[in-house]
Amino acid sequence: MKEKEDINALDEIHKGACMGIDAISFVLDKVEDDSLKKELEKEEKEYNKIKEKVEKVYPKYNDGKPHETGVMTKAMTWSGIEMKTMNDKSNSKIAELLLQGVNMGIIEGRKILNNKKINKEVNDIIEEYVKMQEDSVETLKKYL
Repeated sequence: MKEKEDINALDEIHKGACMGIDAISFVLDKVEDDSLKKELEKEEKEYNKIKEKVEKVYPKYNDGKPHETGVMTKAMTWSGIEMKTMNDKSNSKIAELLLQGVNMGIIEGRKILNNKKINKEVNDIIEEYVKMQEDSVETLKKYL
């Protein structure tokens, strides 16, 4: 049973990292503030690191590939960002939108850490993911 929980945990974190990458790529061209743009580019690199770590260990637990965000989810994320930034492309609005996603990632990561019996290797990746997202909250708060 432990292996199934490892796979599910890796899938969730991989999806979360992919969504973070997508969301940042959707807002990056709207950001006019150089300091916020640099922060988001840094965060995008962090999400990519997590995604790559999951992809590296995943074959130990499953023959397939980790779950990614589906086309519909990507489209809904993109359209939601487009609609919510149509009249307001301020740092505050962009930070607010990203914080909503980051908070969902923290909640999901914490639930996995608190409720699952997972391998140390998987646990370490999820802890890194949650820590990165918690750091992101602190960074994004400055732009509200």
